[in-house]
Amino acid sequence: MRYDLDDLRLFLGIVTEGSITAGARRVHLSLPSASARVRALEHHAGVPLLIRGRRGVRPTPAGATLARHAREVLAQTARLDSAVASYTRSPAAPLKLLCGGSARYRLVPQALVSFLGAHPDVDVAVSEHRTPQTLRRLADGAADLGVVVDDEARDCGLVTELLGDDSLVVIGQAGGALAGRAALTYDEVAEHPLVGLDAGSSLRRWIEHHLGPHAPVVRHRTTASDLDVLVSLAAAGVGLAVVPRRAVDPRLPLDVCALREPWARRHHLLAWGVTDGAASAAAQALAEHLRRAALAEGACGGGDEEADR
Repeated sequence: MRYDLDDLRLFLGIVTEGSITAGARRVHLSLPSASARVRALEHHAGVPLLIRGRRGVRPTPAGATLARHAREVLAQTARLDSAVASYTRSPAAPLKLLCGGSARYRLVPQALVSFLGAHPDVDVAVSEHRTPQTLRRLADGAADLGVVVDDEARDCGLVTELLGDDSLVVIGQAGGALAGRAALTYDEVAEHPLVGLDAGSSLRRWIEHHLGPHAPVVRHRTTASDLDVLVSLAAAGVGLAVVPRRAVDPRLPLDVCALREPWARRHHLLAWGVTDGAASAAAQALAEHLRRAALAEGACGGGDEEADR
C-alpha cells in the first residue's frame, strides 16, 4: 500500500491543526479539494482516519498511527531532498527569511538551530524588516518566508498562517512601580522612566507607529539593541519596559502588567513568498521548524489571559 507524499502532508496538517480547513490552508489547497483527498485517503486505507465533530476533527487510532509515520516519512524525504539539492543549489542563493525584531528573539533562532542542524546543505539568510516591508518583498518574490504581525498583514493577498501570540506587556522591578497593578494604559506607563529598544528597532518603530503623532513624551533612561538586555535592565530597576510577554524570563525578579491598549494584543503570522510554482522542499521544511518553535514557545510561555481583559 503506497501513500502520496502530498496526501501525507495534507493529513498531517489536518491532524496538527484539528481542522480540515486549516490543514488545507497549510498546503495551499481549497477545502473541497482537501476533503476529496481525505475521503480518497480513507478509502485507500480501508479504515476511518478522522473523527469529525462540530468543533473540528481528531484522528482515529489508525489516523494517529498514520500521522506518526507520515511525520517520519516527510522528515526523511526533506533530508533526502536537501542532500540531492546541495549538488544543484547555488551556495550564493540561500533561503531568505524576513522577520521583525520580536520574532528574532527566540522564535527564529530556535527554528534555525533545529533546521540548520537537520539540513546541513541549506543556508538561510535572515534580515529584519517591519511587516509592510516584509510583505512587499514576499509579494515581489524577493524572499521565501516571512514572520509578520497580524494587524499589519490583513488583506495582504499572501498565503499566511497563525504562528503564535506576540502580545506586549509592561515589566518592571519586582515590588516597584508596578506592584499591585494588573494592567496599565500607555499614558500611565509614560509617567515613569523607561528603558527601550534602539530607535532603529522594528519593534520600537511598530509601537511608535501605533501611538501616533499625539503619543505622550517619555523619558528613556537608556536604550538597548537586545530584548534580553532590555528585560535585565527593567529587572534591575532602571525603568519600566514594554516587551513581548514571551520575552519575560520567569526566573527574574519582575512584576508584569498587561498593556491596556488594543494594539498590544497581537500575533505572529507565517507568510509565504510568491513563486512561479510550489514552495521548495527546503522552504516547506523551514516553515515546519518555525511552527514547531512557535508551539514550543506557546507551551513554555503561557501568559495571563485574564490580566489582558
